[in-house]
Amino acid sequence: MTPTTTAPVAGAAVTGAGLTGVVVVGSINADQVTTVQRHPLPGETLIGTSIAVLPGGKGANQAVAAALLGARVSMVGAIGLDGQAAAATVLLESANVDLTHVRAVDGPTGLAVITVADDGENTIIVIPGANAAVDADVVGQSAGLIAGAAVLVLQGEIPAAASAAAARLAGGRVVLNLAPVIELDPETVAAADPLIVNEHEATLLLAQLTPGTPAPASDADAVARLRAWGVTSVVLTRGALGAIVSDADGTDAVPSPVVVAVDSSGAGDAFVGALSARLAAGDTLREAARLAVRVGAFAVQSRGTQPSYPHAGDVLPEVLAASATPTATDHNEAHP
Repeated sequence: MTPTTTAPVAGAAVTGAGLTGVVVVGSINADQVTTVQRHPLPGETLIGTSIAVLPGGKGANQAVAAALLGARVSMVGAIGLDGQAAAATVLLESANVDLTHVRAVDGPTGLAVITVADDGENTIIVIPGANAAVDADVVGQSAGLIAGAAVLVLQGEIPAAASAAAARLAGGRVVLNLAPVIELDPETVAAADPLIVNEHEATLLLAQLTPGTPAPASDADAVARLRAWGVTSVVLTRGALGAIVSDADGTDAVPSPVVVAVDSSGAGDAFVGALSARLAAGDTLREAARLAVRVGAFAVQSRGTQPSYPHAGDVLPEVLAASATPTATDHNEAHP
C-alpha cells in the first residue's frame, strides 16, 4: 500500500464550525469471492464456477462508495504485512481516499470469504486479521482528523473499543452502521445520527438495549423502539422495499428502484457510503437516503463489492412514481 493524501474535492461541503469531509474508521479486507449455481446444503460439496480476490471490508467499501461520489474521504484502519494488503487497498487508492492513517501491522490482512449464487444471494464469513489491531490507541492517534470531520462513519468489523473512542472524538455527525451487530456501550449507540441497521440487526440491537422485551413486531415497530430508547435518528434498510427514515421530523418510507440483482454483496455498504457522502455535502437525512437507495440498486447489478459502485455522473436507477412499495428481488443489501 502507498498511503495517499487527497486534496479537497471541488465544492466539498463544510458543515458546522469548519468541519469537512468524511472519515471512516473501520475494516479493510481482501474479499475471496466464489460463485456457485446455488449455495451448498450443510455437509454438501459443490463445484464452483469462478473465484476472484477483490478489495473489500465494510469500512473500505463505505469509504470507496463515498469517495467515488465526490466526497473527500479519509480512512482509519489497519492492513497486514502480507500479499493481500495490496489487493485490499487498490481501489481505495484509485478512489483517492486518504490512507495516511492506515497502519501496517504484523499478521494477515482481514479476509472475507464470500460465496455468491446465481440468484444473487450471498454468504459471507469475515476473518478480522489486522482489523483486530484497530483499538482505542490507534483511533486516538487520528484524533485531530476525526474531530475535524463533518461525518464519521463506523461499523461492526473493528473492536468495540475503537468505535467508542472514535464516537467520543467526533466533532461532526456520527453514522453508525452496526453490521455485524457487536456489543457496544449505550453511549456509542446514542451518539449515532443516524444509526443504520437492517431488520435483523435492529432486532439483535434491541435485545441488547432492552433485554427481556419481545422482538419487534414489524420494521416500523423496530424503528419506533430504537427512537424511543434514545437514538437520534434511525435508517432501517429493507432490501427491495428501500428504507425507513426516522428522526425529529417524523418517520417516512423511502422506496427503492426495481432492478434485477446479480450480486448483493457490499451493496449495503454502497448505501451507507452514499448516504454519508450526501450528509457531508449538506443534504437532509431523507435527501441522502433517497440517493443512497439508488446507489445500492446500481451496485447489485454487477458482481463484486467496490468494483460495482457508481462514480459521480453515472446514471443511477430511478424510483418509479408508482413504486411506493416495490416488490422486486432483494437488491440493496449484503449487510445493511
